[in-house]
Amino acid sequence: MLWRDQRGYFLETYNHAISDYLQISFVQENESRSSYGTLRGLHFQKDPWAQAKLVRVLRGRVRDVIVDMRQDSATYGQHLFVDLCEDKQEQLFVPPGCAHGFSVLGEEALFAYKCSKPYFPDHDGGILYCDPELGIPWGLEEKDILVSEKDRKHPSLREYHQEENQEELR
Repeated sequence: MLWRDQRGYFLETYNHAISDYLQISFVQENESRSSYGTLRGLHFQKDPWAQAKLVRVLRGRVRDVIVDMRQDSATYGQHLFVDLCEDKQEQLFVPPGCAHGFSVLGEEALFAYKCSKPYFPDHDGGILYCDPELGIPWGLEEKDILVSEKDRKHPSLREYHQEENQEELR
């Protein structure tokens, strides 16, 4: 709940009842600060360390994106995007098995997220933010996008699952 008055606002950002309802415990919290045009994603942790996340914007405005990577899901390969901003103080839940990313639409964004499992570099994964089959509208002009070299090299969703399936056959 968000309460506002002439002094500012008060916001309950976490309540253990959320974890009970979702049947997930959060074990780690991360924060990033990014400038306009920054695009982070699309990231995930591979099994058995797949993470659920509870994300929110502390300052600024972002377009937050979730891609369902669960091959047995009715929404496999589909994406959802939500614009989050400090004024509304909304949160978004990212289920395990989904890739996650965001783009910064304002001058600067301070972004925080809780994770259900710790980060393990050996289980780090990603899919290409500009995968044409996903067609994600990041809310930015291509010329304005600032993305890491690592994120530019991720495979498409289709390529990722082809590689994953080949590894399982070995």
